[in-house]
Amino acid sequence: MTDRSGTTPIRVFESGAILVYLAEKFGAFLPMAQPARAETLSWLFWQMGSAPFLGGGFGHFYAYAPVKLEYPINRYAMEVKRQLDVLDRHLADNEYVVGSDYTIADMAICPWYGWLVKGWLYDAGAFLAVEDYKNVLRWADQLLARPAVRRGRMVNRVSGALSEQLRERHAASDFDTRTQDRLAAAEQA
Repeated sequence: MTDRSGTTPIRVFESGAILVYLAEKFGAFLPMAQPARAETLSWLFWQMGSAPFLGGGFGHFYAYAPVKLEYPINRYAMEVKRQLDVLDRHLADNEYVVGSDYTIADMAICPWYGWLVKGWLYDAGAFLAVEDYKNVLRWADQLLARPAVRRGRMVNRVSGALSEQLRERHAASDFDTRTQDRLAAAEQA
Protein backbone atom coordinates (compact mmCIF):
# COMPACT_ATOMS: atom_id res chain seq x y z
CA MET A 1 0.00 0.00 0.00
CA THR A 2 1.26 3.47 -0.75
CA ASP A 3 -0.12 6.41 1.20
CA ARG A 4 0.18 9.45 -1.05
CA SER A 5 -1.79 11.78 1.23
CA GLY A 6 1.31 13.63 2.44
CA THR A 7 4.22 15.30 0.70
CA THR A 8 6.28 12.11 0.68
CA PRO A 9 4.65 8.80 -0.32
CA ILE A 10 4.81 6.17 2.40
CA ARG A 11 4.98 2.52 1.38
CA VAL A 12 3.62 -0.04 3.83
CA PHE A 13 3.44 -3.77 3.22
CA GLU A 14 2.30 -6.85 5.14
CA SER A 15 -1.22 -6.91 6.51
CA GLY A 16 -0.28 -6.42 10.17
CA ALA A 17 1.89 -3.41 9.38
CA ILE A 18 -0.89 -1.96 7.21
CA LEU A 19 -3.43 -2.38 10.02
CA VAL A 20 -1.12 -0.66 12.54
CA TYR A 21 -0.29 2.14 10.11
CA LEU A 22 -3.93 2.87 9.28
CA ALA A 23 -5.04 2.60 12.92
CA GLU A 24 -2.36 5.09 13.96
CA LYS A 25 -3.02 7.40 11.01
CA PHE A 26 -6.75 7.62 11.71
CA GLY A 27 -6.60 7.21 15.49
CA ALA A 28 -8.96 4.25 15.58
CA PHE A 29 -9.02 0.55 16.51
CA LEU A 30 -5.61 0.58 18.23
CA PRO A 31 -5.59 1.79 21.83
CA MET A 32 -2.91 4.32 22.66
CA ALA A 33 -2.88 3.61 26.41
CA GLN A 34 -1.23 0.60 27.99
CA PRO A 35 -1.96 -2.21 28.72
CA ALA A 36 -4.67 -2.32 26.02
CA ARG A 37 -2.18 -1.33 23.30
CA ALA A 38 0.23 -4.13 24.21
CA GLU A 39 -2.64 -6.61 24.39
CA THR A 40 -3.92 -5.54 20.95
CA LEU A 41 -0.48 -5.82 19.36
CA SER A 42 0.14 -9.17 21.05
CA TRP A 43 -3.06 -10.64 19.65
CA LEU A 44 -2.40 -9.08 16.24
CA PHE A 45 1.02 -10.71 16.08
CA TRP A 46 -0.38 -13.99 17.45
CA GLN A 47 -2.57 -14.07 14.36
CA MET A 48 0.22 -12.96 12.01
CA GLY A 49 2.54 -15.65 13.33
CA SER A 50 0.11 -18.54 13.46
CA ALA A 51 -2.98 -18.34 11.28
CA PRO A 52 -1.41 -18.12 7.81
CA PHE A 53 0.94 -21.02 8.48
CA LEU A 54 -1.37 -23.24 10.53
CA GLY A 55 -4.73 -22.32 9.01
CA GLY A 56 -3.26 -22.05 5.54
CA GLY A 57 -1.41 -25.34 5.94
CA PHE A 58 -4.58 -27.03 7.09
CA GLY A 59 -6.55 -25.56 4.20
CA HIS A 60 -3.96 -26.66 1.68
CA PHE A 61 -3.74 -30.27 2.81
CA TYR A 62 -7.44 -30.61 3.66
CA ALA A 63 -9.02 -28.87 0.68
CA TYR A 64 -6.54 -28.15 -2.07
CA ALA A 65 -3.70 -30.68 -2.17
CA PRO A 66 -3.95 -32.97 -5.19
CA VAL A 67 -3.21 -35.98 -2.96
CA LYS A 68 -4.92 -36.25 0.43
CA LEU A 69 -2.34 -37.29 3.00
CA GLU A 70 -3.62 -38.20 6.44
CA TYR A 71 -0.59 -37.14 8.49
CA PRO A 72 -0.37 -33.46 7.39
CA ILE A 73 -4.15 -33.08 7.49
CA ASN A 74 -4.28 -34.39 11.05
CA ARG A 75 -1.18 -32.47 12.15
CA TYR A 76 -2.44 -29.13 10.87
CA ALA A 77 -5.97 -29.84 12.11
CA MET A 78 -4.59 -30.46 15.61
CA GLU A 79 -2.72 -27.14 15.54
CA VAL A 80 -5.73 -25.20 14.21
CA LYS A 81 -7.88 -26.73 16.95
CA ARG A 82 -5.23 -25.73 19.51
CA GLN A 83 -5.36 -22.15 18.23
CA LEU A 84 -9.16 -22.19 18.27
CA ASP A 85 -9.05 -23.43 21.86
CA VAL A 86 -6.70 -20.61 22.90
CA LEU A 87 -9.00 -18.06 21.27
CA ASP A 88 -12.16 -19.68 22.64
CA ARG A 89 -10.86 -19.70 26.22
CA HIS A 90 -9.77 -16.07 25.90
CA LEU A 91 -13.13 -14.98 24.46
CA ALA A 92 -14.95 -16.68 27.35
CA ASP A 93 -13.97 -13.65 29.44
CA ASN A 94 -13.89 -10.98 26.73
CA GLU A 95 -16.48 -9.49 24.41
CA TYR A 96 -13.82 -8.83 21.77
CA VAL A 97 -10.24 -10.02 21.58
CA VAL A 98 -9.14 -7.03 23.68
CA GLY A 99 -11.85 -6.76 26.29
CA SER A 100 -14.82 -4.64 25.30
CA ASP A 101 -13.14 -2.81 22.40
CA TYR A 102 -13.19 -3.80 18.73
CA THR A 103 -9.60 -3.50 17.49
CA ILE A 104 -7.30 -4.36 14.64
CA ALA A 105 -6.70 -7.67 16.43
CA ASP A 106 -10.34 -8.64 15.80
CA MET A 107 -10.01 -7.48 12.19
CA ALA A 108 -6.97 -9.68 11.61
CA ILE A 109 -8.10 -12.80 13.47
CA CYS A 110 -11.69 -13.04 12.29
CA PRO A 111 -11.11 -13.85 8.59
CA TRP A 112 -9.03 -16.85 9.64
CA TYR A 113 -10.63 -18.27 12.77
CA GLY A 114 -14.00 -16.53 12.88
CA TRP A 115 -14.94 -17.49 9.35
CA LEU A 116 -13.51 -20.98 9.87
CA VAL A 117 -15.98 -21.67 12.71
CA LYS A 118 -18.78 -20.16 10.61
CA GLY A 119 -18.07 -22.84 7.99
CA TRP A 120 -16.89 -20.40 5.33
CA LEU A 121 -13.36 -21.77 4.92
CA TYR A 122 -12.46 -25.16 3.49
CA ASP A 123 -15.85 -26.73 4.27
CA ALA A 124 -14.18 -28.27 7.30
CA GLY A 125 -16.60 -27.42 10.11
CA ALA A 126 -17.60 -30.98 10.95
CA PHE A 127 -14.05 -32.26 10.63
CA LEU A 128 -12.77 -29.63 13.07
CA ALA A 129 -15.85 -29.85 15.36
CA VAL A 130 -16.20 -26.06 15.21
CA GLU A 131 -19.46 -26.16 17.16
CA ASP A 132 -17.29 -26.80 20.24
CA TYR A 133 -15.87 -23.27 20.07
CA LYS A 134 -18.95 -21.48 21.35
CA ASN A 135 -17.14 -18.29 22.34
CA VAL A 136 -15.45 -17.98 18.95
CA LEU A 137 -18.83 -18.55 17.28
CA ARG A 138 -20.44 -15.85 19.45
CA TRP A 139 -17.60 -13.46 18.65
CA ALA A 140 -17.76 -14.18 14.89
CA ASP A 141 -21.52 -13.56 14.91
CA GLN A 142 -20.99 -10.33 16.83
CA LEU A 143 -18.40 -9.14 14.29
CA LEU A 144 -20.62 -10.13 11.38
CA ALA A 145 -23.36 -7.91 12.81
CA ARG A 146 -21.09 -4.88 12.36
CA PRO A 147 -22.08 -2.97 9.19
CA ALA A 148 -18.45 -2.41 8.14
CA VAL A 149 -17.68 -6.13 8.44
CA ARG A 150 -20.74 -6.99 6.33
CA ARG A 151 -19.62 -4.47 3.70
CA GLY A 152 -16.10 -5.88 3.77
CA ARG A 153 -17.40 -9.38 3.15
CA MET A 154 -19.40 -8.10 0.20
CA VAL A 155 -16.22 -6.79 -1.43
CA ASN A 156 -13.99 -9.70 -0.50
CA ARG A 157 -16.38 -12.62 -0.76
CA VAL A 158 -14.67 -15.98 -1.08
CA SER A 159 -17.63 -18.10 -0.05
CA GLY A 160 -21.33 -17.84 0.59
CA ALA A 161 -24.01 -16.21 -1.52
CA LEU A 162 -22.40 -14.58 -4.53
CA SER A 163 -25.62 -12.64 -5.09
CA GLU A 164 -24.51 -10.29 -2.31
CA GLN A 165 -21.06 -9.74 -3.79
CA LEU A 166 -19.93 -6.26 -4.79
CA ARG A 167 -17.28 -6.92 -7.41
CA GLU A 168 -16.15 -3.32 -7.82
CA ARG A 169 -16.60 -0.31 -5.60
CA HIS A 170 -16.16 3.25 -6.72
CA ALA A 171 -18.48 5.03 -4.27
CA ALA A 172 -20.09 4.25 -0.94
CA SER A 173 -23.49 4.14 -2.66
CA ASP A 174 -22.32 1.12 -4.68
CA PHE A 175 -23.08 -1.05 -1.63
CA ASP A 176 -26.74 -0.11 -2.04
CA THR A 177 -26.98 -0.28 -5.84
CA ARG A 178 -24.24 -2.41 -7.40
CA THR A 179 -24.30 -5.80 -5.68
CA GLN A 180 -24.71 -8.73 -8.04
CA ASP A 181 -28.34 -9.35 -7.02
CA ARG A 182 -29.31 -5.71 -7.58
CA LEU A 183 -27.54 -5.59 -10.94
CA ALA A 184 -29.35 -8.78 -12.04
CA ALA A 185 -32.71 -7.33 -10.93
CA ALA A 186 -32.02 -4.12 -12.87
CA GLU A 187 -31.20 -6.12 -16.00
CA GLN A 188 -34.51 -8.01 -15.75
CA ALA A 189 -36.55 -4.84 -15.23
